[in-house]
Amino acid sequence: MSNQPSDPLAAVDALLAAVEAGQVLPAPAERIRLREAAGLTQAAVAQALGVRIASVQAWEEGRAEPKPERLPAYRRLLEGLAQRHPVPPTPHRPHSAPPAGTAHPPAVPTHTPTPVPVSAPAPQPPRLAVKEMAAAGFDPRFPNGPLAVLDGDGVAYGIGGVVLDCPATTIVDLVEWTLGESGLGAPKLHRYGTDSDPLIVLTAAAAAKFALPERLEDRRGLRLPPDHPVVGQVLKAKWQLTQRGFGPWPRIYRKAKGRDRQCVQLAILPWDALDSRSWPGVTEAEMHPADIARVLGIYAQRVITPRGSTAVSGLELMTALRPPTRPVREEETGNWTRGHHAGSLGTEPLPPAPPEARPEHPVVVSSGWTGGFVNEEAYQWVRDIDLLTGEEAALPYAVGLDLNTAFLASTARLMVGLSEPDHFVRPKFYPKVPGSWLVDLSHIDLDPRLPSPFTPTGQRPTGPAWYQTHTVAYAQELGCDVEILEAYLRRETGAYLDPWHDRLKTAYAQTLADLGVTPDLTDAEFLAAMEVHKQVDPAMAAVLSAIKATVKGGIGKLFEGPQGAGYKDGEEWPAMQRPTWAPWIRNAIISKTRVNMHRKLANMAKFTGMYPLAVLSDCVVYPAVSASPLDFLPYAESGKPIPGAFRLGSTPGRAKLEGAQPMTWAVDLMEQGYNPARHIKGGDAVFDEGE
Repeated sequence: MSNQPSDPLAAVDALLAAVEAGQVLPAPAERIRLREAAGLTQAAVAQALGVRIASVQAWEEGRAEPKPERLPAYRRLLEGLAQRHPVPPTPHRPHSAPPAGTAHPPAVPTHTPTPVPVSAPAPQPPRLAVKEMAAAGFDPRFPNGPLAVLDGDGVAYGIGGVVLDCPATTIVDLVEWTLGESGLGAPKLHRYGTDSDPLIVLTAAAAAKFALPERLEDRRGLRLPPDHPVVGQVLKAKWQLTQRGFGPWPRIYRKAKGRDRQCVQLAILPWDALDSRSWPGVTEAEMHPADIARVLGIYAQRVITPRGSTAVSGLELMTALRPPTRPVREEETGNWTRGHHAGSLGTEPLPPAPPEARPEHPVVVSSGWTGGFVNEEAYQWVRDIDLLTGEEAALPYAVGLDLNTAFLASTARLMVGLSEPDHFVRPKFYPKVPGSWLVDLSHIDLDPRLPSPFTPTGQRPTGPAWYQTHTVAYAQELGCDVEILEAYLRRETGAYLDPWHDRLKTAYAQTLADLGVTPDLTDAEFLAAMEVHKQVDPAMAAVLSAIKATVKGGIGKLFEGPQGAGYKDGEEWPAMQRPTWAPWIRNAIISKTRVNMHRKLANMAKFTGMYPLAVLSDCVVYPAVSASPLDFLPYAESGKPIPGAFRLGSTPGRAKLEGAQPMTWAVDLMEQGYNPARHIKGGDAVFDEGE
């Protein structure tokens, strides 16, 4: 069919009439240039014209034109901006003289309108081209970032100052707007992975607007009842909820269309979606929705778009960075299918060896296992008060040192098992083979002023027990012979957590740097910066707290137990049905962390003659001559820290000052059987233990 008009003259006349009547607007690219030159946001234009932000976006992309009632106002805005921000003149380029016999054109005077000063923000930089956006880490499919925080007036605050107009009046409307118009989402973290689903965070007012209750009545299950009207609306519209139901972090989805996922993640603030221990200060009472969006957005960019608690997000990050499958082409048919991605944990949960499981696990209950369990946990040790010397007790201070993200540091280059366990009887010990080993280490005699490296309590073992490879290898390092009685080893191994470590380490370092704590600081400058870093920017301090909670919680999820009072031993529980339920990996992390701690304690005794009063997880307390670690940590004559002992610094595994108290205070706690490391920070502080 021809596109030629039946009457070209009439069509031209109509076009001229439209120009005369002011109905023809500048090209879409010019509309964008004018707005950005004036420093105006799409939200500001939308508010002035009384339209939605999505409408302005459509006009600037050439997908739609203003309706007749908005056209004059929009044209007036563009004309005013054109007067103030004319097109920059094309640079004059010298040209050669015209050929002989060619007349020189007469000079034509030009006039450029004088810009009228206006009160406006500084001009914004021009939009990046697609390739430039990709190079800068942006994805043109998700122009408005990974998430938005929605208030009760339908305003959705994104990252980087993005403000969106959300017209949704029901949860179903909200889901469809998010997927169809919001421009929210984040690209996959691995080429074999999937894009992150967009996250919408609901304030209390937004939740009320969507007919959600102020609080969840089901305090155990933390979800709306199945007969709640909102749940009915979602299901009636052919959307689905995950097994978590409609709780603080509901995920609403439909079956994917080809490669395009149809899934939206919600977080409901009045239902305590953001735990105050992981996200300190990130509440509606303390932060505007735009500031909450900033905190969550930075976390999403540096770690992952939140999918639940920081523990859940830590586990999701493992899978996002090590997807279980990859595309595989079948030789017979030539068709593409999904195959195992080497180095991942796969799509099905691996069975634990009996000593790696919990007593209630089906593997243990069904087999009648009575051979004991691996007990690789973090330190909870206090030195026997009778081993405290009078000289130590006379010192004025007890000083606590805390290792930065010690468990994260242990995941670097950590080899773990990635296949089912095989059982061996009296095998030779191989220090580079990850696994669980039955061995008697009770004969090893070490200084009682240090905790034993072989038990979480720091007490000497009493007989054969199951240990992870790092613990047994450390016994060998100490010069002890080890005779293995049994072992459960995995033939397929790999550094599964390496990308997880690298991403979280980078996020931790970036966020500390934003708070003024950088690797180039001297030890004295580092201590001073750490003393005030939380006050520099409370929002960034909340991001830092969430990153640390992601590490601890993610590792803890590897060995998550059954929940609920109705559970019976021998039954499967939801957590153990995940491919990432891998207690042997958690054992390896904690074993390596505890061994590293003991190695530093032993080196401190060697270099300084100092012995700890107590250890709790990654915190150690020493008797000291002053409240500053600068006065007792070992330094060479050059002023550099001596390798092997505790060192101050912002890097994971380095130490920071946790707190200082009078020595009499510490001795009093020890006499009562309490651990000074638990309270050294002051304010009756309590540590998160175990991860």
